[in-house]
Amino acid sequence: MHDPIADMLIRIKNAGTAGKAVAEMPYSKLKEAIAAVLFKQGYIASYEKKGKKVQKTLEIGLTYDGKKPRIAGVGRISKPSRRFYMKRDEIKKIKSGYGLLVLSTPKGIMTGDEARKAQVGGEALFKIW
Repeated sequence: MHDPIADMLIRIKNAGTAGKAVAEMPYSKLKEAIAAVLFKQGYIASYEKKGKKVQKTLEIGLTYDGKKPRIAGVGRISKPSRRFYMKRDEIKKIKSGYGLLVLSTPKGIMTGDEARKAQVGGEALFKIW
């Protein structure tokens, strides 16, 4: 079974580990929304949609702390084979606040902190640190 979100996260992580400046992947609105959240939180430097119609790609600029990539690890929580949902009071900090939980909520893709403030739960997509 194909999991586009896991594919996106692994491409970003692998490009960072390899020391690349940019990671490219097929475009989708969901991936762009996830990239917007990661950009706002400082995990990636930039994101840009390229190409037209069927050949659209999403280009993500990577961020580094010195020579180390900003993204040390990713963990997929909800998978296509097993969806995982959280109520707003179940949302906890990841890695004592050093990580980030990303959820798909009725109000769009947002971090665990934003979801707690907006008092919404949703599908826990992944954690990143």
